[in-house]
Amino acid sequence: MQPPVALLLPGVGAHYPRMAAGLYRWEPVFTTAADEVFALLGPAGQGVRADWLSDDPVVPMEHATRSHVLVFVVGYALSRQVMSWVGPPAAVLGHGAGELAAATVCGVFGLADAVELLWAQARGLASAPPGGLLAVDTTPARITRYLGEDVVLGALNGPAQLMLSGSRAALARLTPRLTADGFACRPVPATIGYHSPALVPFAEETVRLVDKIGPASPGIALYSGRTTRRVTAAEAGDPWFWASQSTAPARFWPTLKTLLSDGDFRLVEAGPGRILTSIAHRHPAVARGCSQAHAASPARPLGERAERVALRKLARALGK
Repeated sequence: MQPPVALLLPGVGAHYPRMAAGLYRWEPVFTTAADEVFALLGPAGQGVRADWLSDDPVVPMEHATRSHVLVFVVGYALSRQVMSWVGPPAAVLGHGAGELAAATVCGVFGLADAVELLWAQARGLASAPPGGLLAVDTTPARITRYLGEDVVLGALNGPAQLMLSGSRAALARLTPRLTADGFACRPVPATIGYHSPALVPFAEETVRLVDKIGPASPGIALYSGRTTRRVTAAEAGDPWFWASQSTAPARFWPTLKTLLSDGDFRLVEAGPGRILTSIAHRHPAVARGCSQAHAASPARPLGERAERVALRKLARALGK
């Protein structure tokens, strides 16, 4: 008996130009789901779709109205694709911006409400001060002395892998210092300091919209990197819970540990790249083979054919 499926939805940082575009107009379920989002975006949706499919976009992928929105589009559409094969998942875990798509899959937000919230967030983030993310191979305890007002812990991605969030200038000053001290560092493709208090002023619109929407309780087990556990009905209905997704650290690794302590799963990364899949392979339950980790996309941008091959491989792994 195969373990149930749990979806992993990545966030900004996993994105790249034309991510999953090879599935559009080739895979009907994926295409229909993506088109539903573009239609709900109204006139802006045509421009987002055109830039996604273009080799020379008018608005670059790093702009929040593209990266933030298209990570949702791809994550939601790939989730729908997987669900067309296996039915509703047993659990869903989103990373950062992937938490909104995860909540939508779990029924906390209807799609129309989620897209309204998504677009408001993207427009707000587009006016945020320039910033960035820096991946560092270390633990929180070893990085604490480097943190300050301009650089904060942004995410916990693995047992010894985290992301720092801050202003561009502060990260540029800190990187050579960390390198000199023996830390491996790599910039993450982001132009905003996600998961930091710098974004608190831009969270108020999320609070207003979520309060107006009135979210539902999760119909599927929804795990949050905000709390490292399952989302309760009270949390799902709290506007500040959703607003804090962009202002507090994304604790993916501790949350993955909680998920896999609750049972064995076939983990399926429904999004661009294989960042979350590679992280999952470090967990003892996956290393032992009790749980599995699969991805819907290639590990890096390899073109449309590679995307289609990756999706076929996933289908076979899921018995379809």
